[in-house]
This record gives sequence, structure tokens and C-alpha cells, in this order.
Amino acid sequence: MNIKIDKSILDIVPCFDVTALYFEAECKETSDDIKNLIKQYEKKINEEYSLEELLNIPLIKEARDSYKKFGKDPSRYRLAVESLFRRIIKGNELYIINNLVDIGNVLSLDCMRSTAVLDYDKIDGDILIRLGKETDEYYGIGRGLINITNIPLYEDNTSPFGSTTSDTIRTSITDSTKKVLVFIISFGIDNKNRDLNKAIELFSKYCDAKNIKLLEVKR
Repeated sequence: MNIKIDKSILDIVPCFDVTALYFEAECKETSDDIKNLIKQYEKKINEEYSLEELLNIPLIKEARDSYKKFGKDPSRYRLAVESLFRRIIKGNELYIINNLVDIGNVLSLDCMRSTAVLDYDKIDGDILIRLGKETDEYYGIGRGLINITNIPLYEDNTSPFGSTTSDTIRTSITDSTKKVLVFIISFGIDNKNRDLNKAIELFSKYCDAKNIKLLEVKR
């Protein structure tokens, strides 16, 4: 599988990058350990941030500013990571889905970056990460039809299957998932090695990830 970031993104935000991680793991019911971990993050975020302060978290502000450069209103088409933070700050608990998705959400909260946790076997061929066009649209998980024009999206040989705002059902994690692809989306160069190490730590500890590999993302 080749993964490439298109110049349609890099010409506007040259520091945009994606960390891509492959591993083997089984999709299981979310354990009590993961639920307790989520509660720790929820408590910490509730104690430390208001909705106003959220917008000034450096990595989230950096991503929102990038959306503006792309020509997208970040308050109308929110980044996935911002949506997670807002849900918690408003006093709502995160949805409990399964071990892989839930640890992906923990990773997103920890890194303060949008992440994608995808079924590797459902991806058709190579992946191009590019800006969405007016003709691009899809149904986001739990979000209905999404306008993904001018949003960084992930596309395989079949169609777009995810974006920095929301992923699709087609490549989502299910009970039959055995191979996993994780994207960590960066709109700048800070903390990328830390984010990678955190991803390996979390998926190894809580999802028993095996044969972990860092995949090359061409620019």
C-alpha cells in the first residue's frame, strides 16, 4: 500500500503531515480498563478547559487555522478532535464503541490531533490524501451526508473513505477486523515522535496490537 499527500494540501499548508501506523489486532468489547482510562481523560479535560479555552489549544488552533486557509469554516465543519473535546467539555461522556475505536479516541485526546482508526483490509489499493472537491461527498459515521469540499480527505481506488472531520462506514472497524490502519493528522511538525510512541503504547497495552509497523507517507 502506497500513501501519498497531494500537493493540493501541501501547496496551502506545507507542514501538513500524516503518521500512518499498521498493526494486527482483534476488535473486542471495550474493557473496564479502557473505560476507566476514558473517564480519566474526561475528568482531566473537564477540569482544565472551557469551550473558549479549547479554541486556543495550540494544536487545535493550528488545525482550525489550516481549515480557514483551505477555505473551510472550522466552526461549521469541525475537526474530529475538536468534536471530541467539545462533547466532553459540555458534560457528555464519549460513546463507547469497541476497544480499537475507543483507544483511537483516547489517542486523539492525548495528542490533540484528529485520528482515524480504519480496517486495513477494507481499503482498496493505494491511498491519496487530498483536498476534497465540490463533487466529493459521503456519509460520515453517525453524521449523515457531509460536505467535504476543501477538507483533507483519504481516497482509495474505490472512493473517499475518511477525512479530518469524519470517517465512513465502508472502512470502519467491525467485529471481523483483524488488520488496522491508524492515521494521526498533523497540521504542524511538533510532537510527531511523541504521538507515534503514544499510539504504539496505547494500542499495545489496551488492544494487544502485534506486528506494528510505521508506514511511509510520501509527500
